[in-house]
Amino acid sequence: MPVSRPVTAFSLALASALLLGGCSSGGQAGEDSAAEADTIEVEDNNGTQTVSSPPSSVVALDNRTFETLSDWGVELSAGAISLMPDTIDYAQDDSIPDVGTHNEPDFETIVAAEPDLVVNGQRFTEYHDDIASLVPDATVLDLEPRDGEPFEAELKRQITVLGEVFDKQDEAERTIADFDASVERVNEVYDQDETVMAVTTSGGEIGYLSPGVGRTLGPVFDIFDLAPALEVDGASDDHQGDDISVEAIAASDPDWILVMDRDAAVAADEEGYETAANILSSSEALSSVKAVEEEQIVYMPVDTYTNEGIQTYTEFFNAFADALEARG
Repeated sequence: MPVSRPVTAFSLALASALLLGGCSSGGQAGEDSAAEADTIEVEDNNGTQTVSSPPSSVVALDNRTFETLSDWGVELSAGAISLMPDTIDYAQDDSIPDVGTHNEPDFETIVAAEPDLVVNGQRFTEYHDDIASLVPDATVLDLEPRDGEPFEAELKRQITVLGEVFDKQDEAERTIADFDASVERVNEVYDQDETVMAVTTSGGEIGYLSPGVGRTLGPVFDIFDLAPALEVDGASDDHQGDDISVEAIAASDPDWILVMDRDAAVAADEEGYETAANILSSSEALSSVKAVEEEQIVYMPVDTYTNEGIQTYTEFFNAFADALEARG
């Protein structure tokens, strides 16, 4: 269902965008181009979608897929540049119109791009129906991992479908093979008797990430059947983790700690930023925890919070496997 909103500046922006789209002098040319393109059918979260292949005008809004599109050399007519980490080449390209963030999206930019494909998802998922109404001739593709489905399979589904759309099946297969290899490495060396804790750091604080549901690292417990050091009833997927005391985390005495530094992706240039490594190492409560004493702490890539795609997990799983192998 469309997201219900009052008649405010948001509604005026939609109306303005619709007017802009209706008055665009290039609209007919875009429609003719789309009509001449080949099409394929793919499945996304909303069913069967007919997509121009290759699409002639692409708008990218899904953080999980930015790295893939960039690696494949996909040219963007517009994108959520403000949400992209510096590690993505698009973020350095001033020629790409910026749709902005999900907090203040610029829908006029989407309309002006005259897309035949919008790769939607993650933070922009709630705007699916709004976008579809603004660019009715475009396919709005949503491949966000679905609740209740194995997370690793959902990451691979994203890449597989995008490979079909952009005629990059070979590249998609290599990406998936790299991911599968990283998973296998961890499975081969992880000892089921070793307990694991997942945390995130933000604003100088340590937040607990619950097995299964915790943001970003929660699904990792299911992928590898990790033994949780601590399980808390009613845990959430809050991006800053749940407010569980550091003392409670320490009391669980995990063998391993997995860490996502949220601020590394969004606040590293701000005054007062402190790395996750510094926060954990300076915590007196954690000083006697086995994972800290034996340096069995594994950090996700610094851009993870805004780049949660399959490549990020592949990199992290390989780092986890390296640490597991190094412990002897």
